[in-house]
Formats: sequence, C-alpha cells, structure tokens
Amino acid sequence: MATSEHEELKQNLLTRLKTVKGHVEGVERMLEEDKSCQEILIQLSAIKSSVNRIGLSLLENDACQCIVESIKEEEDVELAVKEALDTVLKFTKKK
Repeated sequence: MATSEHEELKQNLLTRLKTVKGHVEGVERMLEEDKSCQEILIQLSAIKSSVNRIGLSLLENDACQCIVESIKEEEDVELAVKEALDTVLKFTKKK
C-alpha cells in the first residue's frame, strides 16, 4: 500500500476509534447517572457495531495487503491466503 493510502487509512481508523472512545465515556456517565438499562444497551450496541466496522476495515486492508505482497515477492501465496483466512475466522468467531 502506498504511504499516503496507509496514512489515510490510519487517520480514518484513529478518528473512528476516538469516536468510540467518546461513546464509551458517554456510557460511563450514563451508568454514573443511573440512566435506564435500555438507553445504556442501545449505546453499547452502537459501540459494538462501530468497533466491528473498524475491525473489518483493518482486516480487509491487511488481508489484501498480505496477499498482494506475497504475490509481488513470489512468496508462498497459498500460505498468505491461509493466514488471511485464519485472521478473518478469529475476528468473526462468536463466543
């Protein structure tokens, strides 16, 4: 990935994480102020969704980048694909 693209992605992810941080701090205040469980759960759901979107964005970029680099360097592409898939499975694993 070109440096400018990498920096743009990094800044985008950092901005989104700061937004999540603000939402988490808001939930903390809601708990301190004894807000309703429903209001808090709605905010937690929004936080969870935001974190998942950030992870998917990072995952998409990382998986593509690893595979592209392996092809460029004539490395084991099959291994790169397997590692990318393993990462996808770990990220999406439900507990």
